[in-house]
Amino acid sequence: MRVHAFTDDVLADLDAVGLAEQLASRRIGAVEVVEAAIARTERLAELNPMAYRAYDRARGQAATGTDGFFAGVPTVVKDNVDVAGMPTGAGTDAWAPRPAKRNGDFADMYLGTGLVALGKSQLSEYGFSAAAEHPRLGPVRSPWDPERTAGASSSGAAVLVAGGAVPIAHANDGGGSIRIPASVNGLVGLKPTRGRLAQDRVHRDQPIRIVSDGVLTRTVRDTAAFYREAERRYRPLALPPIGDLTRPLRRRLRIALNTTGVDRGADAETTALVHQVAAQLEDLGHAVTETDAPVPASFPDDFLLYWASLSLALLSSGRLVHGSSWDRSRHDNLTLGLARHARRNLHRLPGAIARLRRTEAAAELYYAKYDVALTPTVATATPLVGHLDPTLDYEVVLQRLLDWVAFTPWQNVTGAPAISLPLARTSTGLPQGVMFGAQSGAEALLIELAYELEEACGFARIQG
Repeated sequence: MRVHAFTDDVLADLDAVGLAEQLASRRIGAVEVVEAAIARTERLAELNPMAYRAYDRARGQAATGTDGFFAGVPTVVKDNVDVAGMPTGAGTDAWAPRPAKRNGDFADMYLGTGLVALGKSQLSEYGFSAAAEHPRLGPVRSPWDPERTAGASSSGAAVLVAGGAVPIAHANDGGGSIRIPASVNGLVGLKPTRGRLAQDRVHRDQPIRIVSDGVLTRTVRDTAAFYREAERRYRPLALPPIGDLTRPLRRRLRIALNTTGVDRGADAETTALVHQVAAQLEDLGHAVTETDAPVPASFPDDFLLYWASLSLALLSSGRLVHGSSWDRSRHDNLTLGLARHARRNLHRLPGAIARLRRTEAAAELYYAKYDVALTPTVATATPLVGHLDPTLDYEVVLQRLLDWVAFTPWQNVTGAPAISLPLARTSTGLPQGVMFGAQSGAEALLIELAYELEEACGFARIQG
């Protein structure tokens, strides 16, 4: 049974652009918009999307006003970036979080567009798992089917957007965590090119900058408008501008199709759904060619080791960073298991990093042949709650994660953009995202293609 908060209030089923236009024309007021968003958020409480509520602060900002295109539009910020006055919990019980003294670089840029944060959204511990299931806080559940996970790590954000509480929410992606919850919840999820948006130092300082911040939305125009407004506040000179994109793609593309991945591929139903999208693309005049994945056989093991090394770094510095309240034993089995894997294989880490860095050049060669890569976002339908429970034995939950998250990490390593679009539905009626990747700096191409597919195929909506 679906759970959503869409109703006949001031928010209606407006997207962020539509809401911004209504607010700018004063046909509705920011205070009533924020109150409606708070009420809707509480109606979704059974799905467990919120990590921290800052409702009174949001009411105050709505009353005094914010500046920017999205002035007065409600949102949430994922609980792994700093927002002044709000604690940053990072999805873990391992320490007692304190309110941040100032905004991080991303929050400065994000909230500088006029968005009003209702609080912080839930994520899996440190964002390591593709499902947010906390031993104390409980699982974050899909509004499409509360018996299933809402994906992760940006699960809380996805629930609030798909369920109608807010039209746009912050998400970030170190192995698929914008695209996976977009796929699960029927949303648009663009992981941008590395360096496209302002980013907090904790993510900037990684040996390979695999994490990218972005947003989850219900419409392509909201994603396009966000990147336009972000670019007005933060312009990365090394990348071509995205600009103001408002219409579908006009040129026809060379599209590479792959559903087999490396080592692990998509199941039969997901493969069939992606092939249906490929046929629609051919009907629209695009040329689709089946190809092998442009990824070496070493990639899955190398990425796992690098991913695990981030856990080891977090656990090794925990008490120094978080003080006496930090308790290693409060971490879940996935986080602890990843750290053990990294410690046992530290001698292999330099070689893994070197090989991962070479994938960026390989991606450029691939995109010299093809304009866009088409793959599943995830390899199977959405798992039931409990399937990826991080308190399970580490090896069990790890293998289940690897079976599901087989396609998204490549772009995190190469730094290239990729977008998940809600173009397919499973036999049980659940959204199944389809992913498009392109060369670094080519977000405009992906957004224009998304406009075309939204117009030609339509997107799944939870209300109907």
